[in-house]
Amino acid sequence: LELSPRGEFEIIDLLKEYLKKEKLQLKLLGRGFAWLDMGTYDGLLEAANFVRTIQKRQGLYIACIEEIAYKNGFITQEELRKITNTISNTDYGKYLRMISLEEEKLK
Repeated sequence: LELSPRGEFEIIDLLKEYLKKEKLQLKLLGRGFAWLDMGTYDGLLEAANFVRTIQKRQGLYIACIEEIAYKNGFITQEELRKITNTISNTDYGKYLRMISLEEEKLK
């Protein structure tokens, strides 16, 4: 791959390479997925505002790695709680605690 006129590697160029080598696979993404171009300051700001809006309106964090790991069985509820305890005074920590307690409510 070569740098674009913007001085960056472009995802479209990578996709074209995969297509040439017949290695490109397509997967349609359903509702709830968004592609946000953050190659400019304006794009980065738009993405940040998008994330803030979704998280405030839905009360769910976007790309919360600990939540993803927990819900996919990569870490246990106890491991999630240990992580939560180290950051319990932050909004992020409170969110993780809420996630760890959801499981108990379902039992």
